[in-house]
Amino acid sequence: MEKHSGWLVRTLAVAAAGISVGLLATTVSAQEIRNDVQDLRQDRRDVRPDSREIRGDRRELRGDTREIRGDRRGLQGDRQDLRDAYKSGDPNAVRGARQDLRGDRRDLRGDVRDRRQDGRDLRQDKRDRRQDVRDVRHDRRDLRRDVADKKGK
Repeated sequence: MEKHSGWLVRTLAVAAAGISVGLLATTVSAQEIRNDVQDLRQDRRDVRPDSREIRGDRRELRGDTREIRGDRRGLQGDRQDLRDAYKSGDPNAVRGARQDLRGDRRDLRGDVRDRRQDGRDLRQDKRDRRQDVRDVRHDRRDLRRDVADKKGK
């Protein structure tokens, strides 16, 4: 009888341990689901500002492109003014036309630099958004797995 009772006690102890581990695993799973939902919401919140930044960067690029076109038109006019000043033979007119041309070239270089920087910003914002979208997908997958695991238990 003692042999049977020892075996029975051990079996009951193992079963009790298994049940308690199963209950703890269910509790952890619910916590994991809660955490996954919070991560998913946070990642979605991260995607929205990135999208806004991308739209803003594109707007800045369009504005810089317009400025560059305007500067190039201004340079054409300044070159024509310099040609006219040379034809007139007036040294003051030539000096003024050269200064205007120099100033407009400087403006053009600055605008081109701004556009390049805006392009870099746009590319970086796109990379950030792509990473945030990947995080959202990853969190969705984790959430689906955790929910499926919980239903399976």
